[in-house]
Amino acid sequence: MSYSPSKHILQNYANILVNYALGNGKGIKPGDVVQLVTKDSAKLLYEELYRAVILAGGHVLTQYVPDDPSDNNLERFFFSHGNEEQINFYPQAYYDTLIDTIDHRLTVLSEENPHSLKGIDPKLIMQRNVARSHFREAFFKKVNAKKATWTLALYATEGMAKEAGLSLEAYWEQIIEACYLREKNPVATWKNLQKEIHTVKDWLNALDIRKVHVESEDADLWITIGEQRKWMAATGQNIPSYEIFTSPDWRGTEGWIRFNQPLYRYGNLIEGIELEFKEGLVVNSKATKNENVLKEMIATKDADKVGEFSLTDKRHSRITKFMANTLYDENVGGKYGNTHIAVGMAYKDAYNGDPSTLTKEDWERLGLNDSVVHTDIMSTKDRTVTAVLADGSKRVIYKEGMFQT
Repeated sequence: MSYSPSKHILQNYANILVNYALGNGKGIKPGDVVQLVTKDSAKLLYEELYRAVILAGGHVLTQYVPDDPSDNNLERFFFSHGNEEQINFYPQAYYDTLIDTIDHRLTVLSEENPHSLKGIDPKLIMQRNVARSHFREAFFKKVNAKKATWTLALYATEGMAKEAGLSLEAYWEQIIEACYLREKNPVATWKNLQKEIHTVKDWLNALDIRKVHVESEDADLWITIGEQRKWMAATGQNIPSYEIFTSPDWRGTEGWIRFNQPLYRYGNLIEGIELEFKEGLVVNSKATKNENVLKEMIATKDADKVGEFSLTDKRHSRITKFMANTLYDENVGGKYGNTHIAVGMAYKDAYNGDPSTLTKEDWERLGLNDSVVHTDIMSTKDRTVTAVLADGSKRVIYKEGMFQT
């Protein structure tokens, strides 16, 4: 018999997402318009999200997508049979109106078949991503102007649990623990955690870090933080999220790094990833499995540059298992927490100022990368991160999986 969480658990989940995660930790306001983006496999959570939005006084717009555990799902059909015009299609007027209408966008990740796109030419997927990037750019322009918010969450399926080597119940247990879904008042719990993580984030920002050096048996990597940057954390944009991160100046990345965690991308499992950087660019990329997919992704425009650097403290994270999903794996705790970088798109809100006032030329001057790709690649190996401060002194900021406050 297939497992599903209780109605109470799902109600708590919806409460967190609607009344905490959206609104950057403040929840929605009466009259707000919320777009719910879900698949049919997450129907039980969708129902509770709908109710939560209505009870909070909001309005629901729905993007509800059918999915199928077989290889005959509609997304695979599209890439197998769609022509050039269809792959590049972008209904400008429709999406402009949608973005103008919504105040929040809540996306639930659920995959009945994580390998549904296996064997599809990665170039077609990248091409489709380029077409859809117009929506991302327009929506995040509104986000950067502080006129919209977003969040991501995960709904477990049999297919996802199988990829992680867990039973569906064990997979759900990770979600329940990570999101505090058994708490009497989970929204209050998340707000308290946010305060705790923000204390560490504020400490990092006060240090005035110019560079960081990541050292271990599988990494010797320098990352330049960049001009007018800030560290960010616990914004509500991902649930769960324990990481503290920034978007560095891509031009100052030098060295090499290996990743012990696999990456799921476009229906493919990529393992044994290693990247080498010179003058900010990936000059060598390797993988022990599905290397062609990795290389095709990095070959996408500006996906050969770092868009994010992130650290997760093992004392904050409640995730203890590999989940085969970036949302959770980039927040894993365990013995050494995790270190990860993302290649591709930078987060413009890492700019320590009003990002809505800056032009494309400003972003380029600051070294904040832009790309249709944003791919997080993780390692849970023990790593020491040393910061070089503005006065030239050095300080270890992360060691043995913990921030050294």
